[in-house]
Amino acid sequence: MEKTVELGRVVRANAGREKGHLFLIVGIISEDYVLIADGDKRKLSAPKKKKLRHLDFKPEVMAGIANKILEEKKVFDAEIKSALYALKQSEGQTKGDLELV
Repeated sequence: MEKTVELGRVVRANAGREKGHLFLIVGIISEDYVLIADGDKRKLSAPKKKKLRHLDFKPEVMAGIANKILEEKKVFDAEIKSALYALKQSEGQTKGDLELV
């Protein structure tokens, strides 16, 4: 999959403490770094700065959340958490794998 860096893109961490967990890109810092959040452990108020090379890009983009971020509207952590939870369920992961970091 091509690495299209855009707000709302779903990514999976492939390095670090959060390895294997899903996140949303909620900010773009530079061509090498983005800000990610999952609405649970990594909230929008304190997103994680992550190198692009440490992320696996998924094809899904949460356009509604991305539009709210671009329009500077309030985005709730629960929106991000539930969107990622639904995505994990649609991927067929078991209940034990649904923990969001």
